[in-house]
Amino acid sequence: MRVSGRLLGAAAGAVVLAAINAGFAAGAARAADKMADKPKVITLTQTGCQFIEPEGVDHQYKTAKKADCDKINARTEDARLAKAKVLKLKPGTYVFRVKNENVPYMLGFYLRGQGLGRLTLPKTSGGGLHKGVSQDYEITLKPGKYIYSCPLNTTPDYEIHVEG
Repeated sequence: MRVSGRLLGAAAGAVVLAAINAGFAAGAARAADKMADKPKVITLTQTGCQFIEPEGVDHQYKTAKKADCDKINARTEDARLAKAKVLKLKPGTYVFRVKNENVPYMLGFYLRGQGLGRLTLPKTSGGGLHKGVSQDYEITLKPGKYIYSCPLNTTPDYEIHVEG
């Protein structure tokens, strides 16, 4: 009986250990699911007449009003867009965290479908970005081509391609 008691004790210990491990595994799986559900954050920084991230450089444009950017972009937009990085994403929910780094007037953000996608793809927009202020814009992107810009700071239309 002594041997069977040891076996019984070992078996009971194994069952308890398996239950503990299963609990940890279930908890880890729930945590992973919650992380997968969280939107991915994409940070975009506005300075005068541009977003820095797609261009890879802050051109240090000096601007006091929207009309300044209209003039600057008339001269420089084509060359800048030819070098701009296209943002490539998978379908899903994203938070675009947009910051007015140093522009002395209120800015905004406008993300929408490109071309005919403007009619069929989701969009988000808003304003109120004073100097030094950041704002989050959450959107669930479907496959397609999008553009984003700031109509109040007159930036170029930067591209986003959503595939997958």
